[in-house]
Order: sequence, then C-alpha cells, then structure tokens
Amino acid sequence: MTSSVALQRFSVAGRVACVTGASAGIGRALARALAEAGARVVGVARRHDALDAWRAESDGDTAALAMDLSDAATMATIAAEAAKPFGPPEILVNAAGVNLRQPADDVTLEGWRVTLELNLAVPFFLAQALVPGMRAKGWGRIVNFASLQTTRAFPGGLAYGASKGGIGQLTRAMAEAWSRDGITANALAPGFFPTELTEPVFGDPDRAARNAAQTCIGRNGDMDDLIGPALFLCSEASRYVTGQILGVDGGFTAK
Repeated sequence: MTSSVALQRFSVAGRVACVTGASAGIGRALARALAEAGARVVGVARRHDALDAWRAESDGDTAALAMDLSDAATMATIAAEAAKPFGPPEILVNAAGVNLRQPADDVTLEGWRVTLELNLAVPFFLAQALVPGMRAKGWGRIVNFASLQTTRAFPGGLAYGASKGGIGQLTRAMAEAWSRDGITANALAPGFFPTELTEPVFGDPDRAARNAAQTCIGRNGDMDDLIGPALFLCSEASRYVTGQILGVDGGFTAK
C-alpha cells in the first residue's frame, strides 16, 4: 500500500458533517477543523451571531443552523434542516453540552432535567433521526462526548457525571445497534480544555495547575490536541473501531 493510499483512509473530504455546539469551545474547533479538512459542515447551535463568527473563521463549505438543542423532541426537525444545505449528514459530532456545577445537596429537578436532556437525550435522538440517511449510504460516523466524569466523580458534578456516565453506555449501545449498517459510534473523553464550560476551572490558576500536574504530559489540553483524534473517528481509518471511549486527557486517567 502506498503512503498516499494509506493517508486517504484518514480523509473526510466530501463528507457531510453535522456538529452540535458549533458556536463555541470544542464544537466550534472541531466544526472548523472538519471544514478545513474538506468536509461540508453544518454547525448547529442557538446563537446565530456565534455561528456566523465560526463560519467566517472557517475555510471550506459550511452552513449554520441556529436552533435550540435543549429539547430532544425537536431532533427530527433539526435533522431534516441539517440535510438541506449539502444532503443527509454522514458524520454527527455531538459536542453540545451543559454543566451546571451544582453540589449534590443543591441539585434541583429542573437542573437535572436540563443536564440529562441536553447531554444524553439529545445525542441519542439526533443520531436516531440521522441514522436512516447514513444507513442508505452504508456509511456513518457518530462521535459523542464523554468526560473524565464518565468514570470518576468530581465535586459539583453529580448531574453532569450521571449524564456523561450515560454517554459511555449510550455509545456502546449505539455501536451494537448500528455498526452492522456501516455506522460506527465512538466517544471522545477530553481532559481539561479551556472552554466556556470550564471557565470556573481555568479561572482558578492553582486548580488549573493541579489539573495539569495530574496528567502524564504535564499540561492541560489545547484545542488542537482534539483535532487528530476527532478526524480519525470521523474517517474511514476508524472503520473497525466502534463502541469505544478514547481519552484525550494527557494521561490524566492513567495516574
């Protein structure tokens, strides 16, 4: 096999991708990276102005879909709208999420519902709505977002941790349900990266330094650290990888 043929396995050129949470943080970085790698990307988020900013900074074919992702009942509508710019998406990156950081004694039913709806229900029902289009092509990639809290407990993270523990099992169940149709389902589990969700962490220099020291590499994550693993899971190169959680945490969970 020539090197050029081998590298083609990692290509996403010409693929149609739907990325939720594309207005900020990890979702925005991966939506930009997919577009720059040649995918035609539909970014979904609430804030139209932030989606416009993402499109302005991205090279390639992009489209913005400003819709509220907080209600899983609307996922069929969002899936239909996401198919309009470039056709049915073959790649789904479920990057939207919320972390209310409520201590266990202060968790409210409303906070619990918001967290579980956006972090766990929405990724499933959006995937379910997009799977028929992937199945028709015999090819699809679903990338969910797990967390350090998928496998361990953090203070103030009861509802968030429950949702991310659920993502681990959801990813395995998606793989069992759809992999025979050529649709793989995997999850990335980032360590500490500077995003809107982690502002309370990075706003405390001592805490950020302790987190960096916990890694094997000795630093917290940079957004570029996620691009390679994400593109791998979105490409043909990962065709025999499904139902897996890939930690991108600098070795945080190895220590």
